Amino acid sequence: MKKDGKDSNIGQYSNSSSGKIYWLGGLASMILIAYCLSTFLILVLIGPPPENIRECFSILNENKLHGLLRLDILTVFAMPIYYLLFYSIYLTLKDKNHEFATISTILVFVGLTLFLSCASVFSYLNLSEKYASAIDDSEKNLLLAAGEALFSADMWRGTGAFIGGLLLQTGGLLFSIAMLRSSVFSKITAYTGIFVFGLDLIHILIVFFLPLLSNILMVIAGTFYILWFLLVGFRLFELSRIVRC
Repeated sequence: MKKDGKDSNIGQYSNSSSGKIYWLGGLASMILIAYCLSTFLILVLIGPPPENIRECFSILNENKLHGLLRLDILTVFAMPIYYLLFYSIYLTLKDKNHEFATISTILVFVGLTLFLSCASVFSYLNLSEKYASAIDDSEKNLLLAAGEALFSADMWRGTGAFIGGLLLQTGGLLFSIAMLRSSVFSKITAYTGIFVFGLDLIHILIVFFLPLLSNILMVIAGTFYILWFLLVGFRLFELSRIVRC
């Protein structure tokens, strides 16, 4: 099948193997859209994440499923999917923007790894069970102190999460700029990515100084992530069909 100018730049990995990776990357995009929508529904229907460790223990003991959902268990399983998505994007851009794509991939992968290495919902389960079965106040206070240490260093508040988020959003922003300089993805996909990752990067940078504005930016970025995933996913599915022909 003859490729047009846009599809002739998808790199030397235009074979059945890369076609499968593009397809998996498209599938990853669709899963991440479902994750975004599910997170919004959890926030509206079940409730936001707990604000302190005592509330965290309480919701886990009252309703474990609701507690797990409010403590972002979906995020723990969704974030590794980014590895596949960004690797598939890397393959489409590596020949025309090798250095840019390589640096972007390193930043994203290191950022993801740092983020996932932080304490998450599973770190609280054992402590919450011990807290529920504790008899005297001194034991409960020790468990609360241990929980507070985890809570302050988890995947939303810890140093690793902060640096990981900066690296991930910077890598995503660079990927979007590489898309803009390539003909593989549309301009609207590239500009949407620049807007989304740029907004999320600003959100992380100002979260300690302007928390209200930071939260507003996070909500706006979260909405446009769905559009970006949709655009990228459809294009990866299209490339998968093209390279198999």
